[in-house]
Amino acid sequence: MKILLLGKDGQLGWELQRSLAPLGELVALSRNPANNALHQGQPLCGDLSNLQGLAETVRSVRPNLIVNAAAYTEIDKAEHNPDLARCINATAVGVLAQEAQTLGAALVHYSTDYVFDGSGEQPRDENAATAPLNVYGKTKLEGEQLVQQHCPKHLIFRTSWVYSAHGNNFAKTMLQLGQERKRLSIVNDQFGAPTSAELLADITAHAVRQLLAGNQACAGLYHLVANGQTSWYDYACFVLDAARRAGLPLQVAPDAIAAIPTCAFPTAANRPHNSRLATQKLQKTFGLTLPHWQCGLQRMLDEVLPILTKRL
Repeated sequence: MKILLLGKDGQLGWELQRSLAPLGELVALSRNPANNALHQGQPLCGDLSNLQGLAETVRSVRPNLIVNAAAYTEIDKAEHNPDLARCINATAVGVLAQEAQTLGAALVHYSTDYVFDGSGEQPRDENAATAPLNVYGKTKLEGEQLVQQHCPKHLIFRTSWVYSAHGNNFAKTMLQLGQERKRLSIVNDQFGAPTSAELLADITAHAVRQLLAGNQACAGLYHLVANGQTSWYDYACFVLDAARRAGLPLQVAPDAIAAIPTCAFPTAANRPHNSRLATQKLQKTFGLTLPHWQCGLQRMLDEVLPILTKRL
């Protein structure tokens, strides 16, 4: 089996290179052509803003499975660059879906809790009405719809608050700011589940094996996040408490972390207050139990904190 992975340099793409490698021949592509394999003397295209190059790459590789971990994720910038966000998050995804269908290949795609309006306090399931608040959410929802329209043999995973030991994320930002500043202000009225790229990648590989083994009934849309819920404020406190226990010198004291409402931290794009996602469908379909968000986050911190402490 041949697998085409897009977005190999991101947090999720990095982990997918590990989890997908045992399933078949893996062709992993970056947006930067200098980092990609050659075909007929030319680098394969992993840039989702290059629609023609993307289609030609799929036709050249002829994969049995396409896994798209690439996206335009700069949420505030998307408000000012809607055409580019739509090209990468929607139009290019439609191209991948059509090319996959032509080849008879399966397609895995990742989406977001931002397809919802964030109202209420209950976790949303896959059948809940969508109503994105910003350009990013709108373009990701359109990408989902194009996959569903053009490639029935698909897996779409909606997730949220992704982190990894590789790349940049909220947890690493808190570790940096905790070392640099004596006071921090963190939003405390947005709720979700920090979810590790490692967990996403491992469950992707598990689900893909079932889909490609002929279990067509498992194709479809799933919510995939860690168990439990927290706020950005409590998330930050968890990270910084772990850093103190590990001996990382911090400027900020525990009582110098202020909890603030979203309205006190204005951004170009509106954020959902409720990012809770119900995962019963995924757990039942694939026979899985999702770990609590603190488990995965502590595992990541156990990896990065000794490195940070050693540097000082």
